[in-house]
Amino acid sequence: MSKILIVEDEEAIADLEKDYLELSGFVVETTSRGDVGLQEALKGDYDLVVLDLMLPGMDGFEVCRRIREQKDIPVIMVSAKKDDIDKIRGLGLGADDYMTKPFSPSELVARVKAHLARYERLVGAGTKSNDIIEIRGLKIDKTARRVYVDGVEKNFTTKEFDLLAFLAENPDHVFTKEELFRKIWNMDSVGDIATVTVHIKKIREKIEYNTSKPQYIETIWGVGYRFKI
Repeated sequence: MSKILIVEDEEAIADLEKDYLELSGFVVETTSRGDVGLQEALKGDYDLVVLDLMLPGMDGFEVCRRIREQKDIPVIMVSAKKDDIDKIRGLGLGADDYMTKPFSPSELVARVKAHLARYERLVGAGTKSNDIIEIRGLKIDKTARRVYVDGVEKNFTTKEFDLLAFLAENPDHVFTKEELFRKIWNMDSVGDIATVTVHIKKIREKIEYNTSKPQYIETIWGVGYRFKI
């Protein structure tokens, strides 16, 4: 079931769009601020964004530009502005479509379905997308070997990245330090398990909001570590 994010500051319009999309079988979330919408779009697993142009906090142009820096999901921009320059600018920033208010909610649903179908065909036809793990604001791009926290890239060493990616790929599984050392460093852990502890500490400093109360990598005392989902 596809998940849609609506970023719209006019509550009546947002509610109407949400109702029509939900009746068509979509899961829909709404927000009225551009800055909040950007955060949601980057950290959530949305399949498409319906984005108003004039928004408090951050305008739709900037939201679209920043989404495009990290994601290639369809973006439909909507606005009361009828000027061609706004449409050209929006499409130039990466929007897939531009709808001028007022428009029929049924037309919005039709366009959403069309863009989702087109996107799925492109992916299915061999458009290679990066292998990405996303959990609560943490994004691990395995293909590009890059890590983002709330959209901000963090620098990782090779082993730090390998260790984080391995734990994230195996959530809710407790690994001993010996197991992690053998897996990541490909050697026996005799006398070297402190290396794992040091790397876990460095990873937490980069991804955790509070290292004393980690929300991602949990210490299981006397055993090892577990990635929480």
